[in-house]
Amino acid sequence: MCYKNRKGGSSNSRLKGFIFTLSFSYSVPFFFDSLRDFGCIDRQREACFLGLTTRSNGQHQVVGPSQPVVVTVGDDIILPCHLRPAKNVSDMTVEWARPDLNPRFVHVWRDGVELESKKHPSYKGRTSVSIDKLKHGDMSLTLSRVTLSDGGQYKCFIPGLGHSLIQLVVGAVSSPFIVSINITSRRVALQCESAGWYPEPEVLWLDGEGKLLSAGPTETVRGPDDLYTVSSRVTVEKRHSNSFTCRVQQRNINQARETATHISGHRQRFKRVKTSHQTFRRKNNDRGLICGQIPVV
Repeated sequence: MCYKNRKGGSSNSRLKGFIFTLSFSYSVPFFFDSLRDFGCIDRQREACFLGLTTRSNGQHQVVGPSQPVVVTVGDDIILPCHLRPAKNVSDMTVEWARPDLNPRFVHVWRDGVELESKKHPSYKGRTSVSIDKLKHGDMSLTLSRVTLSDGGQYKCFIPGLGHSLIQLVVGAVSSPFIVSINITSRRVALQCESAGWYPEPEVLWLDGEGKLLSAGPTETVRGPDDLYTVSSRVTVEKRHSNSFTCRVQQRNINQARETATHISGHRQRFKRVKTSHQTFRRKNNDRGLICGQIPVV
């Protein structure tokens, strides 16, 4: 935005100290054409406004994912980052860093080789980029054997071209177990526990029809390794079909584990149950979905 004086010229001198907010819904080219019609900017120049940056055709941009990347402890993960439009960066400097670390570098690629000495000790031997992909402007970082401390914000940076910030969310999961059952003539009391979760999960109880049961408050303990142990109890009336499921889930990392029990008369039978991820909209295969089995009593 600019101020147009009475002589028809454009002047920004009268806008000093004036703060304004510009809101619009039409396209950027139309916006600048409108400004040019009012003589606000030179047709041969580019402009940068509050909250709006323009770039000329051919200028490259470092692009990362718009959503956090989620991974579980022990897995390998790829942190996406690429140049748009694509350009060979195999002979350039590519830096991956975490601002909260000292030294901050996670991976440094310079002049066709990796500078292992530059990276933080906790990442040595665990990061890599693909030379073939670098030739096509793909600077994605592969991080192996992910640990809980790997979670945080990563910066993908090419000097002179820009950077992108990628958020990595690391989770830990564990199978739940029915640890105690108390049966009376009219009621059944069950207790479920699961250890080794991050972030803190929630515990749900379901009946044989998949309906939620009203349970007591979940007991949560955070250990010195930052992992959570959760325990939950539920008491229900005995019915003809006494099937119960204990589900432990963490929506931020799209993970759930569950175990089920069927009580018939005075016998309790436990079975393995495969977790469904439909609730979390996750389609990929997941290792360790089969929960533990407790012997028949």
